[in-house]
Amino acid sequence: MKLRGLLLALAFAPAALVAAERNDVSSCYAAAKIEEFRTPPSGRMLTVVVDQTTPLTQDLQRKAWGHIKRFVQPGDKLRLYSFSAYLDGHYTQLRFAGELERPLDPAVIGDVPMMSTRKLDNCLKGQPQQMFKRFGQAFSQAMGTSSSDIPRSEILFSLKEIAQDMHKAGGVDDNVVFILSDMLEYSDFGSFYVANGIRTIDPKVELAKVEKQNLMADFGGARVFVHGAAFVPTTAKNGYRSGKMIQNLQGFWSQYFEKSNAELRAFGNPELTATLE
Repeated sequence: MKLRGLLLALAFAPAALVAAERNDVSSCYAAAKIEEFRTPPSGRMLTVVVDQTTPLTQDLQRKAWGHIKRFVQPGDKLRLYSFSAYLDGHYTQLRFAGELERPLDPAVIGDVPMMSTRKLDNCLKGQPQQMFKRFGQAFSQAMGTSSSDIPRSEILFSLKEIAQDMHKAGGVDDNVVFILSDMLEYSDFGSFYVANGIRTIDPKVELAKVEKQNLMADFGGARVFVHGAAFVPTTAKNGYRSGKMIQNLQGFWSQYFEKSNAELRAFGNPELTATLE
């Protein structure tokens, strides 16, 4: 085929043929060679976002891990992003993208060779372990390189970029976003820190600054959960957090997500006690 013909063919080819969606988990349907019988995904995707300027304690990290494992079910997609400042090794990164497959639809089992069915079932039994092992490695690395010494956190720029990327996931109509961050230093033009502590803010004033910078995102109706909000290491001076400070901080982010086509369901300050759903 001549070059021009090839380019035209690619231009009109289905997107899946041009660039397959990233999946760090091996497909059991592909291994069993019965991809034509693949059960459609659930439509749910959990997007985990790690702010690397927030070095959460081991206990808070374990609690976050528990939330993730309890949420993900067969048919779900799982992604992991990390961000901080636009520095080498700390810019926004997609560290993991995977999907758990669902068993065969009972309606088609009779059409599938028995040996292939057995191979698929055995593979599906081990698929969650494979997913969480690979996700866990990426999660551990992201958390392990988190540091309060990183000078700036670009939460707003990163969230806008991540929201845009979420729209590219195929077959997803139910998004949940799980953010691990203190939610304090949100850009190079704004921060809720003062003298190594947390300042009292006016949510409306801060939100106006964000709108002026055109940093609202589009999360496609996602439900958002935050873990680690207002977290201050015990070694930090002036780390006192009053109820009013927390209330204003939550008020700002609630309004931000509402204007970014999302709903802030729970705001863990710092521990998220609600269930991801």
